[in-house]
Amino acid sequence: MAKHAAQSKRQAAKTSKTIKTNAMRALDARHIAYEAFFYDEAIHSADEVARLLGVPASQVFKTLVVLAGADRRLLVVTPGDRELDLRLVAKGVGAKEAHMAPQKEAERLTGLKVGGISPLALLDKRFEVFLDAPGAELTQLYINGGQRGVNLRLAVADLIAVTQARVIEATRADESAG
Repeated sequence: MAKHAAQSKRQAAKTSKTIKTNAMRALDARHIAYEAFFYDEAIHSADEVARLLGVPASQVFKTLVVLAGADRRLLVVTPGDRELDLRLVAKGVGAKEAHMAPQKEAERLTGLKVGGISPLALLDKRFEVFLDAPGAELTQLYINGGQRGVNLRLAVADLIAVTQARVIEATRADESAG
């Protein structure tokens, strides 16, 4: 019964919308398979998206804009059920320190709204992309499609290849998740 409910939720989120984001165009141009899921753009959190899609939050990834050192702009892709650890990020990227970009700065740097930031939509924007280690253990994951209300499911190997992401330890388990 639970499996059927999850399939129903996933089907409800997957519609025949004809929206094509820059992230989708980038994948199409490289002949990379993906599946698009659409939902109300008022939904911003990975936990909410996971519930809607009927999948664990550990499979729905969020993209965080992090600044390291004086001039490094990072996109750190992390599971929805984990919390970013900036000390781990700094260590993983070889920087003395790292900090989250405030919302307005993240939106200014990416040209995308928070809740719609995706490394797939920013391939030519001079960001360094990092995938949190738990993601590298998956076969597929869900990631934002470059616009609020759009998530893409694709192979982790394809995400790494397209974005040239490097795998680092960037998170610790979110103790409030459960």
